[in-house]
Amino acid sequence: MKIATLPEEFQAALPILETIEAAGYEAYFVGGSVRDTLLNKPIHDVDIATSAFPAEVKALFEKTVDTGIEHGTVMILDHGQGYETTTFRTESDYTDFRRPDEVTFVRSLKEDLKRRDFTVNALALTHTGEVIDLFDGISDLENHVLRAVGKAEERFHEDALRMMRAVRFAAQLDFKIENNTQQAIQDNAALLANISIERTNVEFTKLMQGRAATYGMLELLKNRLNLYMPGLENADIDLIGMAELLKVAQPTDDTQAWGLLVFELGLTPEDAGSFLRKWKHSNELIKTIQTSTALLNVLRLGEASDWELYMTGSALPTAIAVANLSELQLDTDELAARYDQLPIHARHELALTGSDLMTNLDVKPGPILGKILNQLEHEVVENKVANLKPALLYRAVEMMEKEKK
Repeated sequence: MKIATLPEEFQAALPILETIEAAGYEAYFVGGSVRDTLLNKPIHDVDIATSAFPAEVKALFEKTVDTGIEHGTVMILDHGQGYETTTFRTESDYTDFRRPDEVTFVRSLKEDLKRRDFTVNALALTHTGEVIDLFDGISDLENHVLRAVGKAEERFHEDALRMMRAVRFAAQLDFKIENNTQQAIQDNAALLANISIERTNVEFTKLMQGRAATYGMLELLKNRLNLYMPGLENADIDLIGMAELLKVAQPTDDTQAWGLLVFELGLTPEDAGSFLRKWKHSNELIKTIQTSTALLNVLRLGEASDWELYMTGSALPTAIAVANLSELQLDTDELAARYDQLPIHARHELALTGSDLMTNLDVKPGPILGKILNQLEHEVVENKVANLKPALLYRAVEMMEKEKK
C-alpha cells in the first residue's frame, strides 16, 4: 500500500528521514501516527525508527536531546519541532513485566517491529509513502480487529500494561479484540499488579472517553483486569452500570470521566478523595470531583439549596456534565441559571470586608470577625440581606449585639 499524499505532519519531518538516509541508514515513520493516517484520524505524535545507533543519530544533527538514550531514543530538534527517533532494537526477558532486562540495538526493521504490541501499531512508513506491513496490520485495520503481534502471551509478559492498552485501543478505535489476544489477557490479568498506577491511570482514563467505551469497559470486566485496579476490585455492578451510561455519551475530559465513575461508585466526597489519591490524581482534579460529588449526592436525594450551589462554585460545570451523563433526572439548565443568579459567587464579591468591620465597627481581628463575615456571606447568598455595604454594616451591628447578650 502507498499513501499518495503524506499528511503535513509527516511532510514537515521528511528532512529528518532524508538526512538519516543520506548517511546510509534506514529511517521510517512508525507506530500510532501511521495507524491513524490509514484510519483518516488526526496525528498527534510523529515517531521515527532508524537503523542508525543513537551516537550515529546524534552525529547527524546539531540539536538533540537524550530523552531515553539507554533504550535508543533521541529527540531531534528541528525548526521548533521535536521528533523522537529510536534505533531498531530487540529486547531480552522482562522479569518485572514492565521493562526489558536488556536492550540490544539492531539494524533490522523486522526485528524492531515484531516486538511491538499490536499489529495495527507495527506499521512503518517510508518517506515516499510506502507502508511496510509485516504482520497483516492493514488487514486488521480494515476489519477493525485488535491483535497482538506474534504470541499475545509473550507481548503481555514483556509489558503487562499492554493488556490495559488492548481494552483502551478497543474503546478508542471501536475495534474488537481478537480471540487469542483476549484469551491471553484473561490468562495473564494478574500481571497488571506489577504496573505502576500512574501508567494504568493513563490507559483507563482514555478508555472511559473512547467512542466504544462501553465495549472497552465490558472487556476490562470480562478479563478481570479490575481485580488489579485500586478501588474497583469489587465494583463489577457499578462498572457495568457505567458501561451502560457510556452507550449514550462519553465524558469529554478527564475530570468528567472520573467524576462519573465516582458518582456511579456511590462514593462520599471523603471516600472519593481517598479513591482518587490511590490513582495518583492531581490535587486540583480531586478537589473538583469531591466538590461536584457533594452537590450530586444532594441532588440525588432532592433539591440543592442556594448555599450548596454557591459552595460548588467552579466545580459546577463538572457536576452538571456528570449529571447529564448519569441517569440522574435533573434540569441542569435550571440549575446553571440558579447559580448564575446568585448575588455573589465568591467571598471577595461581598460588599463588606474585614477591614470595613474593623474600621467602622471597631471589630478586632479574631474569631468574632471571621464569624460575622461567614454569616454575612451565608445570608447574602441566601438573599436574606442585600449585598450593599450599608445593609451589611447594619446586619453586622445586629450580630455583634447578639454576641454581647
